[in-house]
Amino acid sequence: MSRGGARREPVQECATLDVPLDYSEPYGQRISLALNRIRGTVSRDGNHLGVLLVNPGGPGGEGLSLAGYVAARLPADVAARFDVVGFAPRGVAPSKPALSCVDPARFFAAPRPDNVPRDDADEQVLAGRARQYAEGCGNRWAWFLPYLTTENNARDMDAIRAALGEDRISYLGYSYGTYLGAVYATLFPRRVRRLVLDSVVDPDVDWYDANIAQDRSFDRRHRDFLAWLAGHDDVYRLGASQAAVSYAWYALRARLRDRPAGGVVGPSELDDVFSNGAYTDRLWPYLAAAFSAYVHRGDPSILVRLFHSEAEIDAEKENAYAVYLGVECRDTPWPRSWARWHDDTRRLHAEAPFMAWPNAVYNAPCAFWPEKGGTPVKVGTAQLPPILLIQAQRDAATPYEGALRMRRRFPTARLVTSGGGNHGVSLAGNACVDRYLAAYLRDATAPPQRRGARGTGASCPADPSPRAAPVTVSSAPGAAAHESAVRR
Repeated sequence: MSRGGARREPVQECATLDVPLDYSEPYGQRISLALNRIRGTVSRDGNHLGVLLVNPGGPGGEGLSLAGYVAARLPADVAARFDVVGFAPRGVAPSKPALSCVDPARFFAAPRPDNVPRDDADEQVLAGRARQYAEGCGNRWAWFLPYLTTENNARDMDAIRAALGEDRISYLGYSYGTYLGAVYATLFPRRVRRLVLDSVVDPDVDWYDANIAQDRSFDRRHRDFLAWLAGHDDVYRLGASQAAVSYAWYALRARLRDRPAGGVVGPSELDDVFSNGAYTDRLWPYLAAAFSAYVHRGDPSILVRLFHSEAEIDAEKENAYAVYLGVECRDTPWPRSWARWHDDTRRLHAEAPFMAWPNAVYNAPCAFWPEKGGTPVKVGTAQLPPILLIQAQRDAATPYEGALRMRRRFPTARLVTSGGGNHGVSLAGNACVDRYLAAYLRDATAPPQRRGARGTGASCPADPSPRAAPVTVSSAPGAAAHESAVRR
């Protein structure tokens, strides 16, 4: 997620912390977590507020880079009062062990098989790859996978708190990090000073059902992008209506199956690149330029550059993917019958074709995972100080209804709603949201609760719509241009 304009990156301290693999055996095998800290400048006997622990989501986001990002972008007076601490959750590099289940250069070599099968043979290829990935994880990490859960991640957070000598901690979590924060607050309510959950995961559904809900919200957000393209037909010439642009999009996708752009971007890689536009509309001008250049000039250069910078699966991303699956497949039960996946996905594809099959393929290793799903923590408690929820109305990855349900689970929660659909709202340029965040972190000031069916504590406008502009290969995002950890 691109985030601009900030103070100089602060000095970071780095450390490791050994924690139990299995908290039921605290003196048994241990694993190592990588941590970093950016110290506040206010003294401990002044107005210092202790630790602000941060998590970018995933599961599988490493969190260390987010600590520096948050410390640099909070208002100076707020950052001065906190020690901002990041951590790489269990299994995520550079914590040890760091999961890897396949050789990413071989297994994810582009172009991959089409995420959307045309027939049963295609579908069996996709299911076979999912089984192969799950077996790779089981063969390498059978000793570790049973303990790769959100609950254990939350217990790791409390171990970090204890190691830092803090009675209470504050927490800022994005996306899956909101669920992790909710589990922590449920297990350790008296250890919470401030709690901010941004882009809120629905606490009421299991991960399989959550992905089905995502299929619909991603499709809606993709249609927002197509409508934006239609509104700028004078620039991109892809159609003056959403329907016309949609036709051009799916025609491009079908063409790439037989003729991958630049020899690497087939339909599955196209899905991966353009799904990033559902997380942030700041990518829309780049995606639009890639789309237009290929359709009108047969020029794949921008599209290929975007694939390499935004979607190519290297060792770091494969590590994140392995941990993502490890946590989600273990947290809750998943259907073990491929017939169930087939029926649900085929039905969803008819109404939400942008993401139904790609999302099923992404999560399909859970159908074959070597560890069965468990029973998740039932989140919610009234034993908390005021907490702050932040949510965009048209968020694709974490639909708005989930924030409403999370608010009901935590009676002290107040919800700030922003317009638009960008995922990861705070510290991303929305001044209204950032004012509420700063006020809450500074002195626990939360917006008042309004009554009503969709009552919210406060509303903020959406970020301005991105400006349509020509994009060249050299101006397209490079590999370091986006903070990509705030995902899923």
